[in-house]
Amino acid sequence: MLAFKSSPETRKVRGMRPDFTSHLKTIPLLKDVSQRAMRSAEREARWFSLPAGQPLFLAGEAADSIFFVMSGTLGAFNAAGEFVGHIRPGEPVGEMALFLGGADTNGDGVRENAPHTGSVYALRDSEVIGLSRAGWGRLVRSEPELLEGMIRIILTRLGRTGQRNAASVPKVYTLLATSPTIDLRMRARALREALMKFGQKVAIVDEVQGDERPAAFFDELEQNNDTVILIAPIGDTNWFRLATRQADRIWVLARGDARPSVPLMPEETSPAQRLKLVDVVLIHPGTERPASRPDEWKAAAGANRLFHWKGDSSEDAMRLARTMAGRSVGIVLSGGGARAYSHIGVIRAIRERGVPIDFVGGASMGAVVAACVAMGWDDAEIERRIRKAFVESNPLGDYTLPVVGMVRGRRVNARLEEHFGDVDIGDLKLPFYALSTNLTTGRTHVHRSGQLRSALRATISLPGILPPVVDGDDILVDGAVLNNFPVEIMRELHQGFVVGSDVSGQPEGLNLEEFARPLNFWQWVARNGFSSPPPIAGLLMRAATIRNDPTSGRNLVDMMVLPDLPGIELRDWTAYDEAVEAGYVAAKAALETSDIPVMCCPA
Repeated sequence: MLAFKSSPETRKVRGMRPDFTSHLKTIPLLKDVSQRAMRSAEREARWFSLPAGQPLFLAGEAADSIFFVMSGTLGAFNAAGEFVGHIRPGEPVGEMALFLGGADTNGDGVRENAPHTGSVYALRDSEVIGLSRAGWGRLVRSEPELLEGMIRIILTRLGRTGQRNAASVPKVYTLLATSPTIDLRMRARALREALMKFGQKVAIVDEVQGDERPAAFFDELEQNNDTVILIAPIGDTNWFRLATRQADRIWVLARGDARPSVPLMPEETSPAQRLKLVDVVLIHPGTERPASRPDEWKAAAGANRLFHWKGDSSEDAMRLARTMAGRSVGIVLSGGGARAYSHIGVIRAIRERGVPIDFVGGASMGAVVAACVAMGWDDAEIERRIRKAFVESNPLGDYTLPVVGMVRGRRVNARLEEHFGDVDIGDLKLPFYALSTNLTTGRTHVHRSGQLRSALRATISLPGILPPVVDGDDILVDGAVLNNFPVEIMRELHQGFVVGSDVSGQPEGLNLEEFARPLNFWQWVARNGFSSPPPIAGLLMRAATIRNDPTSGRNLVDMMVLPDLPGIELRDWTAYDEAVEAGYVAAKAALETSDIPVMCCPA
């Protein structure tokens, strides 16, 4: 949650500059506006100096102006306080609320009284020109084509909501060393080498090159490079404060064989730190004994994400470079009982194609498959473990007289422990999340830390079948109850490509005979034995995974995979081969028509 005061008093009005028109002419949208039109709007304009970390406006405030960034960088956040993207020099700000909502009382296309739906903060010291509603109206009346250009910008931004947006990718990364034994320059060079394979131009700046430099120096660096890497040890120095204040995103490099100090960094050193635009990169020399849990480093740094970099691994450097460049690939897998086996075929097809996987997540059984990928298992290992855990015998076969569930859950618990042990989510090779439903609060619960098997046990706890997981005061059940295809979480995790595999949108084809003339419990056992799940299992699974809108979330992905599974029931745990093949075939077809680069990780 962002906690800053309301914005008007934080803006320093510098009045108007004599070269107002020439400055606005540098903005692509306004470059063709006549001198006369500019002068007519000039008295309605103000030039603001916005200190780093301060809001330009907050969600809910009236939209009385449109702004243009002249220097520095702003950050857009939605109403929930989640980062949306960067706003850089030459771009307009606040145009959505100015145009959308309210009434057009003057007939100039400008609508009154629309509140801002999100907040905008300065990520570093910025210069902004604000043009009042009346001033913008004068420009539009003088130059009607401006309205068309602004509508084009609005439609572009609306169209990319939730979609991959290259403009939102951070450009300035500050790498901080928590130990003098971490060679920051070597790490920065490895990242630059990887980024250059994508055709990027990269600058590395240390204290000698960047200390006491004016803001214009850093603006020029951004203009002349695709990525800027600033490097500094953590400490109470001018360069540390400057490097962190200039950052779009901060990466804290720490040793896996060390413990974090608390506090790890000086308080309130930069907007990126206060706005939680911080990640931890744990360096593993190769022979260390873990001295702390990864989650301890995340907590100490106030970080949002955690990555691992083993030794001088070029594979890990490339993965980090993809994340920097907005070319990372995240995979989201839906729940769907036995149908989720098809995700294994999807993963196999993606790997065969040479597309890397950098982030994984999902709900219910999809989260189990995603966890296998995050563990770093290859295709053969995933198949061996899933067959042993789910295919060779029914994982839901320990039936009991239902009080809180049809089964005791002991088989599921034992198999999760056998295959995932005591691994923490922070220990996984890839960033991972699982989604469960919190019955206490009525909201979804995202598992991004803590014990992996506990998170998986929660996300597969279909109400009525498996007993729920009690976590403190919370009762957690299957994530599919509220969100069976949690794509939006992946969109918040990175600015790269998102691939989704959804097996829950198709009708299951329930056996009508089982429900039209149902057998009693003992009749069912006499006919099918104790190992076969009764019809109520399929009924509960279908009820928990059905969605009002089966296409929900699919508009947020860059590549959608929809395996064809008409003959496979959610409870048919033996249908492994058919489901995997269906996923493989569907993914291969989707890859043929996708614009996701075949090789996101060039050698």
